[in-house]
Amino acid sequence: MRVYRILAGARVRSDMQYRTSFALFTLSQFTITGLDFVAILIVFGKVPALAGWSLGEVAFLYGLGNFAFGMADLWVGSIEKVEQHIRVGTFDRLLLRPASPLVQVVADQFSLRRLGKVAEGALVFAIGCATAGIEWDAGRVLMTGLSVATGAAIFGAIWVFTSCVSFWWVEAREAQNAFTYGGGYLAQYPIGIYGSWLRRLLAYLVPIAFVNYFPAIYVLDRNDRLGMPAWIPFASPVVAAVATLAAAVMWRVAVRHYRSTGS
Repeated sequence: MRVYRILAGARVRSDMQYRTSFALFTLSQFTITGLDFVAILIVFGKVPALAGWSLGEVAFLYGLGNFAFGMADLWVGSIEKVEQHIRVGTFDRLLLRPASPLVQVVADQFSLRRLGKVAEGALVFAIGCATAGIEWDAGRVLMTGLSVATGAAIFGAIWVFTSCVSFWWVEAREAQNAFTYGGGYLAQYPIGIYGSWLRRLLAYLVPIAFVNYFPAIYVLDRNDRLGMPAWIPFASPVVAAVATLAAAVMWRVAVRHYRSTGS
């Protein structure tokens, strides 16, 4: 973590040299990301509910998903640059340094400008918490807070895991984006609006449903259309731990498989 702080700190100091550019880029990130929620508002202008979910409930679901996604993007989103390192040969340099290549990759392009996404998700999440009609108690407060952390961990694990494809298939950015940004987009809506095969994919293979859908089922006191056990919302921390472990193992395997391009 010390190496991460040093490298990320250097990037932050660099960004702060151009404060106006930083502010404008962060604001643009907030605005562009917010257009997704505007689309949801337009939908609710035509229908009273979406798969049985009210606007406040969808705001809670959307906000939780985007907040978690934004946090993952902030801390490890730069892992998508590993493809570039492999292609141009600079990954060799990372291997020669006395620090984890993974830490170097994710910290090298750290940018506080991504806070625009985090802020947008946090704002809609707060609106959802206030308007979804939640009957708050200690359990729901704990679940809500924990879900942000576990959701970010799951998205972060997906980011690292999918980036490893680049070690075998260098031009893999689009395949990676399908799971990372695509997963973030799918998490914005109730899972009930998707086809059965996609619902199973999000619940069993790519654990996007554990980011916000299953926790929201508990917090909002809703019935689960997937017919999962009643304890499934409480499994998100376990899923996050397993996903993180799987990503770490995959990264180690991928690095051992690495062959320099000679560039």
